[in-house]
Amino acid sequence: MAKWMRRCRVVGIAAVLFGVLESRLAQAEVQAKQQSLYERLGGLAPISVVVSDFIDALVPDAVLNANPAIDAARKRVPAPYLKYHVTALVCQATGGPCQYQGRTMKETHAHLNINEKEWARMVAIFKEVLAKHQVPAKESEELLAIIGSTKADIVMSDKGK
Repeated sequence: MAKWMRRCRVVGIAAVLFGVLESRLAQAEVQAKQQSLYERLGGLAPISVVVSDFIDALVPDAVLNANPAIDAARKRVPAPYLKYHVTALVCQATGGPCQYQGRTMKETHAHLNINEKEWARMVAIFKEVLAKHQVPAKESEELLAIIGSTKADIVMSDKGK
């Protein structure tokens, strides 16, 4: 009888432990689902590193600089200034504490006459930088969706040509 009671006690303890572990796992899953993209990316430091590498790849790109307006802007606007604004924008757009204080995407890009080919090149560069930094697929997709939401304000429509 004593053996049987010990086994019941062990099974009971194991069941309680399993229940606690299962509950903790469920809580962790809920917390992960509630984390902002900003938090899942690791916060401001990793975002600023990715943005810095992105701008470093973007600025000298021959495809983009074939557009005279983009080339002139690259020469006029210092890369560190661009990195600052893009980092603040990404921080805010991903749910972080930053407040982007720059102009709208439309105001910023209107004079650049950006076309579909240039947009596609920028997206390709961004994807390469995300891959270089091993940004997980889910977070990469969310970042690309954020960027995609700005396309109408950046790419010149056929009507504007």
